[in-house]
Amino acid sequence: MNNLVSIITPMFNSERYIEDAITSVINQDYQDWEMIVVDDGSTDNSKEIVRKYELKDKRIKLITQEKNAGVVAARNRGIREANGRYLAFLDSDDIWHTTKLSRQIEVMMKKNIAFCFSSYEIMNDNGELSGKVIKVPDTVNYRELLKGNIIGCLTVLIDLQKVGNIKMPNIRHEDYATWLSILNTHNLTAYGLDTSLAYYRRANNSLSSNKLKTILWTWNIYKKHLKMGNVESSYRIIIFGITTLRKYWNASVKSIKYPS
Repeated sequence: MNNLVSIITPMFNSERYIEDAITSVINQDYQDWEMIVVDDGSTDNSKEIVRKYELKDKRIKLITQEKNAGVVAARNRGIREANGRYLAFLDSDDIWHTTKLSRQIEVMMKKNIAFCFSSYEIMNDNGELSGKVIKVPDTVNYRELLKGNIIGCLTVLIDLQKVGNIKMPNIRHEDYATWLSILNTHNLTAYGLDTSLAYYRRANNSLSSNKLKTILWTWNIYKKHLKMGNVESSYRIIIFGITTLRKYWNASVKSIKYPS
């Protein structure tokens, strides 16, 4: 049976970080994977760094897009090139715990589930761990996920045999919109592992650090992507704001739970 994991990594001017991301994949104790790095028109040395690893490890594949088309186009290009049963996402500035894939594959096969995610820890731009962990529930369904995106893209593992083809919509917060569509279309429940299996780099100037933009983008998902009316969209955005505040407020050193 094909238990290959296809890891999709969009990249743009990531020479400072990409080596750490690749190394965290190479160091996985689950070794049946392919890493598809889609360069989105980088002008620095990112491509040269990836090529160095591509020559050493045939599981690493670099795809080069001549013009910058954005992260959604890069992710979708990688998805189209994927050969695995399972699909995972790792941005070029994030890293994984060495047991990330093995822990999730074990749970997914044991419980016969299609969608798995985990807790993750926040690190700063220099890769220093903050001690703040975004904890996740045991399960989340479509209606619950509408309250806020508790699913970190870097922690997701999806069984394509159960879900079928995936294409992310060309909107902001495309990952959130994708998880909502998958859970709603297939009437699925996503299963969370309350163990920190990944490390999310939050730069001071990162898009996600701008909370006003986040609210506007989420409104756009409710209103345009999910076709909700103004009243329901307004209600949902209030709940989203409360849920998001709680998510980061509850993240603390005391909440850390690492894999044994």
